Amino acid sequence: MRVIIAGGTGLIGRPLAAVLISEGHEVVVLSRNPVTTKNMPTGVTLTEWDGASAAGWGHLADGAGALINLAGEGIADGRWSEERKARILNSRVQAGEAMVQAIEQASAKPSVLIQASAVGYYGPRGDEVVTEASSPGSDYLARVCFAWEASSAAASKLGVRRPILRTGIVFSNDGGAFPKMLLPFRLFAGGPIGSGKQWYPWIHIDDEVRAILFLLNHGEADGPFNLAAPEPLTNKELAQVIGKVMGRPAFFPTPGFAMQAIFGEMATVLLDGQRAAPERLQALGFTFNYPTAEAALRALLK
Repeated sequence: MRVIIAGGTGLIGRPLAAVLISEGHEVVVLSRNPVTTKNMPTGVTLTEWDGASAAGWGHLADGAGALINLAGEGIADGRWSEERKARILNSRVQAGEAMVQAIEQASAKPSVLIQASAVGYYGPRGDEVVTEASSPGSDYLARVCFAWEASSAAASKLGVRRPILRTGIVFSNDGGAFPKMLLPFRLFAGGPIGSGKQWYPWIHIDDEVRAILFLLNHGEADGPFNLAAPEPLTNKELAQVIGKVMGRPAFFPTPGFAMQAIFGEMATVLLDGQRAAPERLQALGFTFNYPTAEAALRALLK
């Protein structure tokens, strides 16, 4: 089937596209700069889009099997000025609305739209275990995630199934937060950040891709799913596991005030967290290849 991916040039989109191609699907990746986009999996078709509408590509949704919306400006790429916060929000909302536009225009509508989100939807929750039934938070990231999910809600009214990916921290050697987390340990200066008590929901990139494909292929999968391993860890516990696997010390703390001085409001990404449980995903029968952080780290750092 034809699968159209927005945000397909990113950390999750590239390996996802590669697996879809290997399974014999036609994969179209939407890109703002298809001419300069490099290192995409062989067989992917790059199509230009403006990030905000179905102009120029919407016709491809007619008869497509699935749309996958992973698009959105990175939240950890710089300090959060008011202008940047607006771009983070608008990039997500506009991409979701563009998916709906394409579905509305299609005579033969896709059967499924997979919509990205994040565990930040729940806001800082301390030690509370949050499942897909938990209420949204009220901080900036929670409001972004709520609007992100709502941006494509109209697809459901058009008869399109819509699994929502509330993803934790993705462990991947190819980018995202993971390489940055390892850097202090490589310099023999790793340890807990802030109180160290904040929960870090995480998922190995292979399990992230497998979970998306699982939801794509299960016709009963609809609504929100926490994409996080069944073993969440506090920041301190994760630091200890990283130190163990890398053979590095893990006792050099980074004070929370220092993180706030460096990153400003964006420090919440490191200082706050959610004890997210993949309740609905496991109830459908999904099994994790990397259920523990130690197993995930050893696979990535071998």
